Amino acid sequence: MVETFNFQGISDGVAASYLETHGGVTWHQIKTEISRDPTCSLLRSYWTFENCRYDKTKRTCSHLRHFSECPVPSHRLRNGRLNQTAFSFFLFVRDVAGSNLFRWFDDQLATTADLGNLSAQESLVGPMRHIFGVSDKVLTMTLSSVLMADWKGRPDWFDVGSQMIVVDRLVHNLLARAGILARFGASHTYGQRCYAENGCADILRQVSAEIDARQFDASFPANFPRYIQHALWHYCAGSGLNVCNGNNIDDRKSCEQISCNVYSICGRNALKYK
Repeated sequence: MVETFNFQGISDGVAASYLETHGGVTWHQIKTEISRDPTCSLLRSYWTFENCRYDKTKRTCSHLRHFSECPVPSHRLRNGRLNQTAFSFFLFVRDVAGSNLFRWFDDQLATTADLGNLSAQESLVGPMRHIFGVSDKVLTMTLSSVLMADWKGRPDWFDVGSQMIVVDRLVHNLLARAGILARFGASHTYGQRCYAENGCADILRQVSAEIDARQFDASFPANFPRYIQHALWHYCAGSGLNVCNGNNIDDRKSCEQISCNVYSICGRNALKYK
């Protein structure tokens, strides 16, 4: 999960390249460092770890007198925020989840009557959105992958993960260019509005309900929002099919890619909402 947290605020290619070159940070590394009883009071618990303000470039933090002995700067992550995220997540798992994140997942989902609705997602995302430096988008993307990893062994987890939708700028812009947001009366700029009522995520759930995903794989559930959303992302991403994105389309003009599979039915709107 910590590795996936690196994929925010920068292109996937750059994030992956940095991880490959410099590596990440593991649970066991942080556990060993924390067990040495660091002098900084922020590292005592999940609830005290706030306002660290470690800056990798400036080599500063909010408790400079402890900087030389602090384990937070000791890992070569891409920026200081990611170092803080790694330690915040470790402390969350240790102090909130009792060092057993999977059991915590089970306990949280047990409080939800219907695993297919948004309250099930919120039972996990809600407490975890207070982990330093982790956005709802990255949390949802990461949790979805984890929850769907053991389809046969944990079908209840899969039910929750398969309903999670991740709206990044590529997916939002596709919906805007195609005219879908306008048709739903939902034109908006990219951001939190994407997850609000009648936002991008809401629209994708409605679309998914009309598409039987079993036509793509007989083992899929009929309604598979995460798969539909990921397919749209793959159509746009430079690391995917690389079709509907700003590299190929002048956002000031109507799309001119006549080879696009949906050209004839696309609204081909000039992108006004970035």
